Amino acid sequence: MSASDTAEPASGILKLFRLMADLRDPERGCAWDRAQTFSTIAPYTIEEAYEVADAITRGDHLDLQQELGDLLLQVVFHARIAEEAGLFRFEDVVEAVVGKLIRRHPHVFDADGRLLAEQAPQDEETVGKIWEQAKAREQEGQGDPSGNPLSGIARSLPALMRAEKLSRKAAGYGFDWPEPREVLAKVREELDEIEEAMGMGDPAKIDEEIGDLLFSVANLGRHFGIKTEYSLSKGNDKFERRFLAMADKLRAEGRPLEEADLAAMEAAWQTVKRDEAT
Repeated sequence: MSASDTAEPASGILKLFRLMADLRDPERGCAWDRAQTFSTIAPYTIEEAYEVADAITRGDHLDLQQELGDLLLQVVFHARIAEEAGLFRFEDVVEAVVGKLIRRHPHVFDADGRLLAEQAPQDEETVGKIWEQAKAREQEGQGDPSGNPLSGIARSLPALMRAEKLSRKAAGYGFDWPEPREVLAKVREELDEIEEAMGMGDPAKIDEEIGDLLFSVANLGRHFGIKTEYSLSKGNDKFERRFLAMADKLRAEGRPLEEADLAAMEAAWQTVKRDEAT
């Protein structure tokens, strides 16, 4: 029995789509739902995607179930608005992604979407190259009218994620460092330029150079297959965890965080770090 033999979720999707149609009913629907457009609900779509990622990070599977439902609602909401405007239907969205998955997995499916009888063993790196080659074939002849070789990368992406995608696309044209150590050298160069800008006392230049540093760090992560957006997210979590532990330690010593000086906070911070390492 293959995964494709399991029960289809069509009835559940249909129930949700009918519910959304009722909510958007011009006469009997909800005033708020009727008033929404692609633009007004786009921020909610982004928010729900982040909440899915957060549930995964926390390992909260019950919350993940809820958040996936909220994200699916966003897809159905957009599709309903599109259908009302005569742009496309939910079925078109599904057919498009199914077709894409089949085209980009020639090592799994034949042209009709049937599982291949035999498959050569594939490692993750090889499969990634197959995906990119299939994607490149799809994009042949679909050049951006503006002639922008970096088109197709959404400006609304988080900055580190967009930096990684921009550098990856540029690398596809051969504009890349061959070795990670060369990227690390670029990171050090950007640090030196920040120090130089600090010496000049030019806030605008410091701002610019910090941006260059972050772009180079995203590049470095890409060379190691690391998603720097998630690296920073984990770094944020680590800082929050250690800061709270530091505050707890100071409080246990009779020194509220608000009254502790920097030296006391630093000492408590280092103790927290040592405790984590043991």
